[in-house]
Amino acid sequence: MTSVSDEMNWFRKIFESSPDPALMIEANCFVDCNGAAVETLGYPSREVLLNLHPSALSPPDQPDGQDSFAKAEHILTLVQERGFHCFEWLHRRADGSDFLAEVTLSCVNFQGRTVILCVWSDLSTRRYKERRLHELLQEQRLIFDHARVGILMLCNRRILKCNQHIADMFGYASPDELEGQTTENFYGSQAHFADVGREAYAQLASKGFTSFETEMFRRDGSRIWVIQSGCPLNPGAVLDAPSIWVYTDITQRKLAGVELERSEEKFAKAFDSCPLAASISAADDGRFLEINASYERNFGWSRDDLIGKTSLEVGFWPTRQAREAWLAAISRRGRLTEYETTWLHKAGSQHHVILSSETIDLNGQRCILTYVTDISGRRLAEADLRIAAAAFESQEGMVITDARGVILRVNKAFTDTTGYSAEEVLGQTPRILRSGRHDDEFYRQMWATVIATGTWQGEVWDRRKSGEIYPKWLTITAVKDEAGNVSHYIGTHIDITERKRSEERIKTLAFYDQLTGLPNRTLLVDRLRQAQLAGVRSGDHGALLFIDLDNFKTLNDTYGHDRGDRLLRQVASRLTQVVRLEDTVARIGGDEFVVVLSTLGEQQEHAASIAEMIADKILAILYTPYLLSDTVHRSSASIGVTLFQGERLGVDELMKQADLAMYKSKESGRNLVRFFDPTLESAVRVRAELEGDLRAAIEHGQLQLYYQPQVAVHGCLTGAEALVRWNHPLRGVVSPADFIPLAEETGLIVQLGQFVLETACRQLAAWAGQPDFADLSIAVNVSARQLRQDDFVHQVQAALTRSGANPVRLKLELTESVLVDNVQEIIEKMLALREIGIGFALDDFGTGYSSLSYLKRLPLDQLKIDQTFVRDVLEDPSDATIARTIVALARALDLGVIAEGVETAAQLDFLREAGCYAYQGYFFSRPLPVVDFEAYVHRRTQRAVCPTA
Repeated sequence: MTSVSDEMNWFRKIFESSPDPALMIEANCFVDCNGAAVETLGYPSREVLLNLHPSALSPPDQPDGQDSFAKAEHILTLVQERGFHCFEWLHRRADGSDFLAEVTLSCVNFQGRTVILCVWSDLSTRRYKERRLHELLQEQRLIFDHARVGILMLCNRRILKCNQHIADMFGYASPDELEGQTTENFYGSQAHFADVGREAYAQLASKGFTSFETEMFRRDGSRIWVIQSGCPLNPGAVLDAPSIWVYTDITQRKLAGVELERSEEKFAKAFDSCPLAASISAADDGRFLEINASYERNFGWSRDDLIGKTSLEVGFWPTRQAREAWLAAISRRGRLTEYETTWLHKAGSQHHVILSSETIDLNGQRCILTYVTDISGRRLAEADLRIAAAAFESQEGMVITDARGVILRVNKAFTDTTGYSAEEVLGQTPRILRSGRHDDEFYRQMWATVIATGTWQGEVWDRRKSGEIYPKWLTITAVKDEAGNVSHYIGTHIDITERKRSEERIKTLAFYDQLTGLPNRTLLVDRLRQAQLAGVRSGDHGALLFIDLDNFKTLNDTYGHDRGDRLLRQVASRLTQVVRLEDTVARIGGDEFVVVLSTLGEQQEHAASIAEMIADKILAILYTPYLLSDTVHRSSASIGVTLFQGERLGVDELMKQADLAMYKSKESGRNLVRFFDPTLESAVRVRAELEGDLRAAIEHGQLQLYYQPQVAVHGCLTGAEALVRWNHPLRGVVSPADFIPLAEETGLIVQLGQFVLETACRQLAAWAGQPDFADLSIAVNVSARQLRQDDFVHQVQAALTRSGANPVRLKLELTESVLVDNVQEIIEKMLALREIGIGFALDDFGTGYSSLSYLKRLPLDQLKIDQTFVRDVLEDPSDATIARTIVALARALDLGVIAEGVETAAQLDFLREAGCYAYQGYFFSRPLPVVDFEAYVHRRTQRAVCPTA
């Protein structure tokens, strides 16, 4: 256990060896002082100071005007009540010179009585450094704080520091909310964040800087467009080392002055009343013997953490070499007053510190007394200087002028943009850049805004040194002194030449069709809404015309897309010639055009009359022949019209109505104008429901095949045509006239045709073992869409293989629509199937498009006379002539002929006389389910025997 005398001796040695002046006060007078106090005050000995009142070492008044004696009495009373007080005090040396010191008073128990320990340090040197640092900060903060751009320091894309403008720009209250966060918060998606980072940091590595425009998002989710300019502080490590970024808001460019608030924590407690972190360690092994409470406050280390351990064990020093360098300096000098190094906080953060150290002797042991001053704040301030300087040399041109507008400073980006060197513009005014495009009133209003609000921003046309006139985005900010008077102006210049060009290109791409130059769907919607708003004000009607070219796909497929594009361009030109100047013509895709007519009058009938007149003109001009390279082409159009007045209906609803009316025009025969009728919409819903039911019918087996007999001239049954029927569970029997065209339009005809083919093949296989049916064939209709399937041949072969049917008994009936395009491909597929025995008939011959040159090349077995000719063959001479012609043509081509739709004996006699010897129709039998068809075959077999060949 340490004796009382040992403790007093230990305390006396600390007191005497302290590098800072220290005095003891009792009964409001000095009763003791150390050598540092005597030396600092310039007195010959400590005895001179004893029994003096503290105010005796001061001028009569303190800087705040208070009487030194009265103020000292008040402070001494306050210390006796609280036990501790820290303040600034103006002292006077023996030679009469004054100096300011930071004084710490604390009550201590000394030899059984309470005395006041007074420790103070000279603030003169520190204040000079702080004042100089403040002046430097003020100069650089002029740029950093008042720049009308956002400035960040990033490392690994995480924000180390940013100015207030960044927070304002992205909707945060202060930079504190952003510092430590990743800039991914500014992007709409992680993918966009990654793409921008990959490209931007690649440019930093290769060029040393980057500047680009990108879309970002504020905190509230609203969009913001930003020009980002960045440069690395260490070009060798662009991602892992800090880099400086300048963000310029080109959406609204709202700028606000940035106020960085910092406060410095004063040390509240100290080792034996010392406000600094203080420690005593053994000089031989470096183990801590004593520390004060400031260690925990400033560096997180408690007394229990440190006593008995070395600073290396705890981890203060970044390296062993750093500590050894410090010890060597103490050994050489005996005392260090400002030894700068870095220490680690208990939490792991690095702090810049100044160590004041000296060797002392305590009870015969050589020790080191150390006071630690944390100067991390100063280092941050110096970093601010570097950041502000880097920001000033960013990619945006910057100009600083005095209050009269005389240029004081410009950065490199300014000289690069304007072509002027710094020497050429310093002392000039920004008038040197004027292009002449703005009059004096423009500049008067601009400066009036600056004077009234402190800032102005907008687009300005300026002139480079070369004489080139270019657009830029200019921001002017007034900087005011403490009295509120303007001291400087800061101008930020951004060359937006490329941006203006890009905007025009983007506008063209975004709002106009690239093929025809007409407005696209986006611009059409805007124009239609404008027409609706105009109608709200005026009460006038408007009209929407939906135009679709007839058979445009056939042109593309037959002559190629190049001629199709030529036609579309000519259509666009003709449409703009017909409509009025106030009307809008747009292309919304493919061969679809839309015309918006406005101001058609308040009366609906009158508006409809004008719309119909214009639509008729459009039909007429679009039907005029087109010259497409060396080809003369004639094309018609189908037009749907709907009227509107104001905003009663939305844009989508109007487009839907006009589209429905256009389809009604096509259904009515094409090359027609039809107005929207609400019943059209109902019909479309019914059609959609029917389509859904048809899909379900195919999937769930609601379809079945009926068979209509085919008979030879002597009455012998040769086969049957397979016809699909649909018995809907709710609708009942659905007519093929309703669902077959629907299947063709929707593409379901492929699945439907495959079902018919598979079922017919299975039926052939089932009949093959029955004598009455073994020689019968089944004719299956094949649509053009089916035949164009790349694997059509494989599908037929697979159906035959799976069922085991004889290919010779299968006949495929094709329509003339297969001859429209790709005839050679169709012929190749037919030949491949004919090689395995399948026969072919050309159905509905004479009703479509047939080229005799193609007809003679097709591997056909039979022509089928359409029932439209057979029905009136006895009454209409033309139909009779067509029937005879088809028979004669078949004989010439060595093909068989079969007539469908035979309903009377007279028709049968005519066809026999004309040379047609195969028939099908109600005269023989309606289409029958398979059970009834088989019964029909059995009855005919019992009544008649077919002659053999």
